Amino acid sequence: MTDLFVPLDDHPAYRQIANVIEERIVGRSLRAGDPLPSEMDLARQFGVNRSTIREAIRELETHGLLGRVRGEKRLRVTRPEPRRVSSGVSRALALHDVTFRELWEAMMAIEPVAAQYAAVRRTPAQLQALVRAGARFKREVADTTAAVCAVVDFFTVVAAASGNQVLALSQAPLNLLLAPALTRMIDRVPQARARIHDAQGKITDAIRLRRSEQARTWMEKHIRDFKRGHELESIEPKGRP
Repeated sequence: MTDLFVPLDDHPAYRQIANVIEERIVGRSLRAGDPLPSEMDLARQFGVNRSTIREAIRELETHGLLGRVRGEKRLRVTRPEPRRVSSGVSRALALHDVTFRELWEAMMAIEPVAAQYAAVRRTPAQLQALVRAGARFKREVADTTAAVCAVVDFFTVVAAASGNQVLALSQAPLNLLLAPALTRMIDRVPQARARIHDAQGKITDAIRLRRSEQARTWMEKHIRDFKRGHELESIEPKGRP
């Protein structure tokens, strides 16, 4: 059996080993579902002790790159869940002081295209999830936190229904950045709730009827409305400090 890894020149830290294994996963030398060599075999290949390997494995498990199938002890390569990926990206974007305008421009680039593809590619189950997200917003409209979560769910379902993983993974971090601005807007702009509910209904109808251009057009209007709402929120008298 050919070794997948080679010993490092220096005495390695667990993070160096984790990085090497991650490179193999990203480079597709190791694919989702592939078993990872045993701790003993990894220790031999890297030329380190097993405790160092365990630390590296823990880090990779935390990032969702390794996991165990239920009832199986052996570690396998896994795909990280989108929320794990998106939280790290969102944190990086926040640390770079992303502005609302930058967020809005990114949404304009992603959301309408996702809606257009969703109208063509959505499954019956995804359509039902979209309907549920819209119904949840209507039901929870008086509770700002719950309403914002419902809006995020709506965008998430549309992106998933697009059938394009790049769109879905690109869209997910935007939701976490959108939530604070959306919360302020819903709280301070009286017409925001009604306009969101109306737009969600139009988008859902277009996706249900597989009218791709209509879905795209309504999503564009919806995202433009967020910008207008943000502008109104900025000039509305604040009820709270």
